[in-house]
Amino acid sequence: MGLYLVLMGVQGAGKGVQASYIEEKYQIPHVSTGDLFRAMKQRDDELARRVQQILNSGQLVDDATTNEIVADRLNQSDAANGAILDGYPRNQNQAEFLSRYLASKEKKVNAVLLLELDLYVAFKRAFGRVTAPDGTSYNIYTNRDGIEVHFEEDPAGKYPARVVAKRDGEELQRRSDDANAAAVIKRIDTYLESTQPLIDYYDERGLLKRVDAEQSIENVQAEISEIIESTT
Repeated sequence: MGLYLVLMGVQGAGKGVQASYIEEKYQIPHVSTGDLFRAMKQRDDELARRVQQILNSGQLVDDATTNEIVADRLNQSDAANGAILDGYPRNQNQAEFLSRYLASKEKKVNAVLLLELDLYVAFKRAFGRVTAPDGTSYNIYTNRDGIEVHFEEDPAGKYPARVVAKRDGEELQRRSDDANAAAVIKRIDTYLESTQPLIDYYDERGLLKRVDAEQSIENVQAEISEIIESTT
């Protein structure tokens, strides 16, 4: 029958962590549209060239092309028994295409996992993220053990104070989009605007499963496993 899951959640909800958990436990690939678009830059076929042309022109990839990219990925052998869809679908047109595509293979979306997170917590999880050279992640608000954090004022007073986090005297790195508070808020606003119609769409069809993402990682994983087991 297969296991096809749609994973949704605001930034900081832990989608990446939970997708890795599902991927390992249920042996299905994590299919992220962001990764798919990036992979198109390394391919040299008709679909990839078409996508490259769209991206190079600064345009958004249209629904039909996005659907084609996802279908191309789901046709690969490692997705024969299911997949975790992350960043897709983004609207009702894409959701309806996914339903038709899976139905043509006598399969279906088993569940839509919505990782729910308070928006203030979401902001702090994103804005507070810092990473050490060895890949260890910390958060200046919620996970400061072993690191030193201070705010460095701009000598000229023209810019906001800069967050500086260090471990053993070495400065930790922040993603540029996380370091910009306005950019973080814009991502949250965009998520709310684009996602709510899709939440309503899947809720009406009984596929939406809400998961409290403020729990511990282990508790979220346990809840996700329970949902999956009840839908397969």
